[in-house]
Amino acid sequence: MRSLPRSRLQVQKVTLPATVPEGTRRRVLETALRLFASQGFHGTSIRDVAKALELQPSALYAHFPSKEHILAELVQLGHEAHHQALRQALLSAGSEPEAQVRALIRAHTVMHATHPQLSVVVNEESHALPPELAAPAVALRNQSTALLLEVIERGVAMGRFAPPHAVATAAAISAMGVRLPYWYEPDGTLDVDTLANVHAELALRMLGGR
Repeated sequence: MRSLPRSRLQVQKVTLPATVPEGTRRRVLETALRLFASQGFHGTSIRDVAKALELQPSALYAHFPSKEHILAELVQLGHEAHHQALRQALLSAGSEPEAQVRALIRAHTVMHATHPQLSVVVNEESHALPPELAAPAVALRNQSTALLLEVIERGVAMGRFAPPHAVATAAAISAMGVRLPYWYEPDGTLDVDTLANVHAELALRMLGGR
């Protein structure tokens, strides 16, 4: 499959979680998300966002005190939606570690495949945030990471998994989803549900599971 340059993300439909209400604030977030994903946070100015919205830059400050605050909200939204999807998947998966891994990886894959711009911004641009703005999202990210690692470690303890290294394998499994926005084309021949199943199967093979 061919690579998907970040510039392609500018023409793809921008999707935000449904928790963001309609209105000017959502429009600002959607526009900034498209620009941050395709041009990078540092490559996008407040003037760029305002111009795309046909607003004066001063009008944006009624909703966000700075460009960093726009990025912080996008990163927080992404981590909240991702963490909620993982928790719901885990709660519905039963108690078997194999089924839990499948559920977690399916949710992880669907999130990254259906929200490519948000995934890129969360994973590639959050480093631009000062620590105080990044802290809430970092806490959520750590919680999400722990969900998968706890399942893997329990599976190892039960003799169901035999990864060469639990933490490294968990990171490699997660990376499958993180890279999706760079190559996955939703209008191609591979639908999201099939892709999620493929990733779940690959994850179990990496863990040495059934």
